[in-house]
Amino acid sequence: MAIKSAISLTFISSMILMLVAGIDAGGIAIYWGQNGNEGTLAETCATSNYDYVNIAFLPTFGNGHCDPHTNGCTSLSSDIKLCQAKGIKVMLSLGGAGSYYLASSKDARQVTTYLWNNFLGGQSSSCPFGDAVLDGIDFDIEGGTNQHWDDLARYLSRYSTGCKKVYLTAAPQCPFPDAWVGGALKTGLFDYVWGLLASPAATGNGFIPVSDLTSQVLPAIKGSAKYGGVMLWSRFYDDQSGYNSAIKNDV
Repeated sequence: MAIKSAISLTFISSMILMLVAGIDAGGIAIYWGQNGNEGTLAETCATSNYDYVNIAFLPTFGNGHCDPHTNGCTSLSSDIKLCQAKGIKVMLSLGGAGSYYLASSKDARQVTTYLWNNFLGGQSSSCPFGDAVLDGIDFDIEGGTNQHWDDLARYLSRYSTGCKKVYLTAAPQCPFPDAWVGGALKTGLFDYVWGLLASPAATGNGFIPVSDLTSQVLPAIKGSAKYGGVMLWSRFYDDQSGYNSAIKNDV
């Protein structure tokens, strides 16, 4: 089993969250986990600003917050449950900037089993987040190859039942179709497809000023049946810029 990676801080190109498989519109999602100065997960959810939180990233989740190699991230269990008790969906994001890949369909199946047992409610004696059960998996694939992410999506979707929904989300780059997850998105299995920068400092390009977003972009897409809100990268940059507060009434 392998998601082979050498990952650094991610960047996400500008793309509005779109609903691929009908769920309520108008939510705001946030990435959390890659900056020790962004506050705790519990504090992030306590703001009531977000409907979804993506924990970033596997295999480097815990950057600045906890050390998974020493079971230090089990302390996040209570934070995750607090978020979920407020109705906030908590996802685990795969990828980020770097080079990683799935070697085969079999590899994708093995990764799926690992994700299910350790994060999504299966059985494991060493779950990184303790007894917390996450709501789904986010694909923020920015490197490696574009092979077998569709297989991973299919295998993960099979764990969705009437009793337990496994949400699938993705953050493709701006060019369409996306070079990395374009094939996976064609499966039609993703619940949300999202991406928007919360600050010019979040990456080198792609930032949409608040005035442009609220006066041009959102009016152009909110009429779509597939519109679902926006996602912001990241909690740290959103906290610094106040982007969420500036757009919330327009989302």
